[in-house]
Amino acid sequence: MRRGRFTEDQTIGVLREHEDWVKTTGLCRKHGISDATFYNWKAKYGGMTVS
Repeated sequence: MRRGRFTEDQTIGVLREHEDWVKTTGLCRKHGISDATFYNWKAKYGGMTVS
């Protein structure tokens, strides 16, 4: 299985940034991901927190 560029901790960090009312398009551009990737991450890691 292919390993991604971002760890789970980084992914959750991006999602937490979105919770601070940052626009999705600007956030995706900043981190170099597509909107589809962001929404896939949100579906998978939406309620998680970093331990």
